[in-house]
Amino acid sequence: MNDRILLPYDGSDPAKEALQYTLETFPESELQVLYVVPEPEGYWMAFEDDAGEPPGFDKARQRGNELVSEAAQTASDHDIDVETEVARGQPDDVIVARAEHEDIDTVVIGSHGREGFSRILLGSVAETVVHRSSVPVVVVR
Repeated sequence: MNDRILLPYDGSDPAKEALQYTLETFPESELQVLYVVPEPEGYWMAFEDDAGEPPGFDKARQRGNELVSEAAQTASDHDIDVETEVARGQPDDVIVARAEHEDIDTVVIGSHGREGFSRILLGSVAETVVHRSSVPVVVVR
């Protein structure tokens, strides 16, 4: 039985490294590539359009589709098929929920490896996923 791997992907260098690691380390696995359009919180949600989408959402979703297609092409170059999806929400919440509800065996996530003030200021999706996920998480730097 093949493992099910969830790869959050934002097109950054760490995400590309996580993709390469996944393709090389888990070549027989079922791979899901997920891009999450970050959803603004609080005050900014007051600016939703009639469809209930925040400003710029369509453009962000289109960019997400381009990124997961790029990841799928990279996987295809390794003769590996992937599922792709673009979701909306807080990235760490969506990743943790997806891992729990879709029988994911492992999450492989890239990390920028921020330290010090930038880590405090910007936070870390990877760190939050590691702390909250009920499935094993591999962090690639």
